This record gives sequence, C-alpha cells and structure tokens, in this order.
Amino acid sequence: MVVHPNVKVNLGLSVIRKRPDGFHELETLFAPYFGISDTLEIILGDGWSETSASLYARYSEDQLAQAISEDGKVMITIARREGVDWDPLKDLTVKAYQLLAEDFELKPVKIFLEKTSPVGAGLGGGSADAAFALRVLDGLFALGLSDESLAAYAARLGSDCAFFIYNRPMLGRGRGEVLEPFSLEGIDLSGNDSACAVPVGPSESENTGLGASNYLLKVIVPDGIAVSTAEAYRGITPREAMADCPYVPLMDALEKPVEAWKDVLVNDFETTVFSAHPELAAIKQSLYDSGAIYASMSGSGSALFAIY
Repeated sequence: MVVHPNVKVNLGLSVIRKRPDGFHELETLFAPYFGISDTLEIILGDGWSETSASLYARYSEDQLAQAISEDGKVMITIARREGVDWDPLKDLTVKAYQLLAEDFELKPVKIFLEKTSPVGAGLGGGSADAAFALRVLDGLFALGLSDESLAAYAARLGSDCAFFIYNRPMLGRGRGEVLEPFSLEGIDLSGNDSACAVPVGPSESENTGLGASNYLLKVIVPDGIAVSTAEAYRGITPREAMADCPYVPLMDALEKPVEAWKDVLVNDFETTVFSAHPELAAIKQSLYDSGAIYASMSGSGSALFAIY
C-alpha cells in the first residue's frame, strides 16, 4: 500500500508550563498542509513493491539507506536527496511496526520511504510518516483499530503523531496529543496556487470539509537551516512563570478575523529561534512585505508559513 504523508503547520503555539513528567504543557492549533508530502509504501515481506524500482532509478547510492532488523521482521529502505543521516532502524515508521507488534502477531514487512519533507523544520514530517505507517499496518493486517486506538498508539511515538491520524484541523493541548476538532473554514491548505482549491489528502473527505477558500496558506522552507527541538526549547520561559505576560488565549485569538491574527496569534518559539537564526525573522518580515496578512514560524522551526 502506497500513501503520501503530508506535513502540518501550527497556528499559534504557546508553552504554558513545565510538567512533572519533564514535558511541557502546550496549546496550539494543528492544521494539515498538503503541499509537501513524503511517499510511504509498506508491503508484506514476500510482496511486490510499486515504488522500489523508481527509488533505485532516481536516487544514487549515497542518497539511499537500507537496513534489516535483527529479527528479520522489518526491511526498510529510505531515499532522500540530502542523504539519510539517521539509523533507518530508528525511523519512526519502524518504531510504528514494532509498537503494534507488541500487541499483535505481525508478519514481516518491507518499508519504502521517499523522504521529501524537510527535517528539522517544525512541519512534523517524521510524525506524519509514523501515523500513516500505523494506519497502513492496521489495514494491511486487518487489525480493525479505531481512530482513537490508532491515535493512542501514535501518541506513544511522538507528541504530534496523534494529530496525523485525524489529519484535519485540531486544537492540541497537553504534549500535543490531547486533540479537539476545529473548523478552519475558508483557509485553503492544499498548497496549490489557486485559492479556490479544496484540499484533497490521504484522509479523503474527512480532511477539513472546506469549501471555496478566501485565504491561501503557503509554506516556506529556508535552505540550510534546521532547528532541533532541544535548541528551540533552550531559553523558553513558560507563560505561567512570567509575571507580566500579555497573552491572548489561543481560542480567543482564533475567534478573531484572520486579519487580526498578526497581533494576537503567536508562536512562543520564535523568540528563542529567531535570536539564534535572525535570518528567519527577516524571512517572516519579507512575507508581510509581500502582502501576507499573517505569517508565523511553524512548530519549533525553521519553516515559516504565510496566509494571503
């Protein structure tokens, strides 16, 4: 089965408090963005691949990485233009298989991943791969898992993985795994240049239910800048620890017209990330200069997005 895991953007991202478990309590609105996606194929170990021949034809040896798990249950092949600088067996798609294998008898599989979404950009490409892998494995082995069950597994793989099980606008709280549907009526998330497009993604009609769009969201990925989560959190002061912190709660900000978001809908990570990478602040300003009515960094960066 071949799927195309898309990325996400964060509309507002507030770090509320440090939790006893070491994580941070967050508040954000996740929105799927279909203009950037990977290609993921998972087949049975003795199955025939639809994508492998194309990968081997289009990628050189140093752009491909392949590994087989010690138990022989998983063979994974990853293709990436910039090369694969992580252990393929630690890829979240493999961890998704291993997580399900703790509870179900799974036959051996082959995983083929063409990684075109950026790494270290705050777009959640790896989390999307993990969530889509869970859904593919559920179908491949007829496990019959509900969205809620899949989301619970996904949350064990990463804080924003559960969002991609639903793959439609969702308010995220807790570590990002406590989710609530939210309407983004009128904002085109397809990544197409036409602002009249209706988003079409892997979740078919469940994506957003948007009709004709008044606003177009576009993602910008700066070349050569990757921001780790640890780097983004370095220097962050949670809002509850700030005595005098002008803050508009996320829901209050989102209820305002899009044209008013510039002054009330903020990403707390911009302070620390822009300090370390001032070129990102310059890119954000250039988006406003180009006519955007709202611009922001996504997640922990380095990608930015603009709404026109």
